[in-house]
Amino acid sequence: MQFGIDRLLSEHALQRKLHGRRVALLAHPASVTAQMTHSLDALATLRHVKLTAAFGPQHGLRGDKQDNMVESIDFIDPKLGIPVFSLYGEVRKPTVAMLDTFDVLLIDLQDLGCRIYTFITTLRYMLEAAAAQGKSVWILDRPNPIGRPIEGLILIKGWESFVGAGALPMRHGLTMGELARWFVATLKLDLECEIIQMESWPTATAPGYGWPLGARTWVNPSPNAPNLWMARVYPGSVMLEGTTLSEGRGTTRPLELLGAPDLDTDRLIKTMQGLEPQWLQGCRLRTCWFEPTFHKHVGQLCAGIQVHVDELSYAHDSFKPWRLFALVFKALRSLNPDYPLWRDFAYEYAKGRLAIDLINGSELLRQWVDDVSSQPQDLENITRQDELAWQEIRAPYLLY
Repeated sequence: MQFGIDRLLSEHALQRKLHGRRVALLAHPASVTAQMTHSLDALATLRHVKLTAAFGPQHGLRGDKQDNMVESIDFIDPKLGIPVFSLYGEVRKPTVAMLDTFDVLLIDLQDLGCRIYTFITTLRYMLEAAAAQGKSVWILDRPNPIGRPIEGLILIKGWESFVGAGALPMRHGLTMGELARWFVATLKLDLECEIIQMESWPTATAPGYGWPLGARTWVNPSPNAPNLWMARVYPGSVMLEGTTLSEGRGTTRPLELLGAPDLDTDRLIKTMQGLEPQWLQGCRLRTCWFEPTFHKHVGQLCAGIQVHVDELSYAHDSFKPWRLFALVFKALRSLNPDYPLWRDFAYEYAKGRLAIDLINGSELLRQWVDDVSSQPQDLENITRQDELAWQEIRAPYLLY
């Protein structure tokens, strides 16, 4: 199969449309070709394509920043001599001066298929800025590695943030190119936006179910996204960032784990099974122990649970990570009503709102967890309505 970057590098008709125009690239460490060359370096070899700038999202163009809220700076690329602008430093949105460096922006970002992944917000900001300044944008499309499933509540208007670019559910089931089409339409943007589509993307074929296992190598799009298994679990495990529970940062399996020094994990799983066994399907849960080398509970032995979604454990159509982790919180609250679960801090620079609410795009999930009278079916009812609605909303924007 071919990703968008591979088509651009091999098809002269596409390259000719860039002749005589100043070109910039928005990319990150996973922006590599089929030959594992970084897209910036590969584009620099094209004789008639004039690269004049590059942009890096959160974690940087080359992926130099480990944790959230660790900013990158602007610099001059030592090999190409062009400016590299940070969109996760002094600014989140490109300035007019940055936009003045190019005519066409190529966006080559590997997404994880989850609303909270900030590359989606950066995509929106770049599209809006390009439309305002009369710039063109090309999306060099890449797979949604977790495929087409939809899951989670749709972000409610007024809850937009850097981890919530718009009214999307947690698992949106779109590629970056399809997301760009949705943004252009719903935001009513007037700009030239061209999608360089993939060829032969296996949207739901085993064993990758969205990621072309055996055809392309996984490269971390961010430091704590080390493999496909993390991507599958992430739409649920990312909620741990809004809690006092460790998400496994500081271990070799970040965002596949949950844990804390004071958990009774056997009892927790048993309670989850009693509350809603259907939400545990499609994966295997294994109790374990881990000691984070940094981040939450650093240096402390944590009782934990690892969510296994490898080939032997994974059922694509029944695995519901967002519901699974919602059930973790509900079971923990049931076992210990006073457990200090929600973490109060300035999450992605947003103050005055709990991180768990920003992550979910509303207060609904937290309110359901904290309501002692609420049942899993209550959350299921409102979530299913949003999922069915999104299935219809996204249909006109699908390309594959």
